[in-house]
Amino acid sequence: MYKIPANTLFLGKNLVFVPECHSTNTLALQLCQTSSAPEGTLVITLNQTAGRGQRGNTWEAEPGKNFTFSLVFKPATLALKDQFYLNIFTSLALHDYLVGKNAPSPFVKWPNDLYTGSKKVCGILVESQISGNSFSSVVVGIGFNINQQKFATDTATSLAVALGRTFDLQTELEILLSHIEARYLQLREGKLNTLLADYMKVLYGLHKPMLFTTGEETHEGAIVGIDDSGRLRVMMGQTERTFGVKEVSYRVQ
Repeated sequence: MYKIPANTLFLGKNLVFVPECHSTNTLALQLCQTSSAPEGTLVITLNQTAGRGQRGNTWEAEPGKNFTFSLVFKPATLALKDQFYLNIFTSLALHDYLVGKNAPSPFVKWPNDLYTGSKKVCGILVESQISGNSFSSVVVGIGFNINQQKFATDTATSLAVALGRTFDLQTELEILLSHIEARYLQLREGKLNTLLADYMKVLYGLHKPMLFTTGEETHEGAIVGIDDSGRLRVMMGQTERTFGVKEVSYRVQ
């Protein structure tokens, strides 16, 4: 169904299409282990039956209506301590795409969920393979709701619902891949300060009072940034605390 994109340098030039699979991330990781996945490999399916998300969640998508794909990167020059920039460059690329489509009020919810308005439209799962002191390969899985009209949860939406029209998936895939490649090239060129500054500009809830749940407790606080490891920095009263992905939750209002 999908064609190799014409407007990228390397992203998607090796295209692996399967009509159905459990998880494109799992398949891409398997290809990396057999050395048959050059950088830029795109693994894409019409129906992902066991898609994985952050916090051990699943990603549900109506077959043939949305994007469920994974991309292989080999950022040999990225230090292991800077691995959160893998989330940053991908989040920014998807935000760039939403801005280009004039989606209403797009933003990133830490660490890497994409929203339009108050509803989630896209999720990302980054999985890395490490060799020595560097990344041997990185698989970025993306679930992006494009043409789906109805959802089991009222916190999800699609580009079609947000904009009131449907989209040609091949055309949108090429646009989306070009945005991802552009942000990845920034990463590969070492422009980490630029990427971080742009990420902070689109991060939801920065300096905004909100309720945060940590374990069984709820606290009022405000996001003040992220630390060098990508952990969320939250000011609660007079104390700044940092949290990993599974350690804190908060709702988009």
